Amino acid sequence: MSDLNCSILCAPDVEEKLLDRLAIEFPDEMFTSTPTFGHGIAHGAMNPNEQVLGRARALLIQIVLTADAWHTLRGLLARDFAGTGIRYWVTAVGEAGACR
Repeated sequence: MSDLNCSILCAPDVEEKLLDRLAIEFPDEMFTSTPTFGHGIAHGAMNPNEQVLGRARALLIQIVLTADAWHTLRGLLARDFAGTGIRYWVTAVGEAGACR
């Protein structure tokens, strides 16, 4: 199976729980997390300061997984993070490697 790049965008109030779950469920996978801002978020989902700025603080996580592992992660997100506003998108990886 080909690898998939899974990008996950979450709010700061769930980032630690999500990072912990990724570390526990996928201990052999390296992933990155980057503080970022989300744009186009529903006005009512932002705090007053974010409403003025027009953007919300968020964390972007990227992890490369097999299709089977992605299905496991997608189920975990649906089950354990329902209602948190987490967004994700998945793209095919043409090539991946490490310089050792």
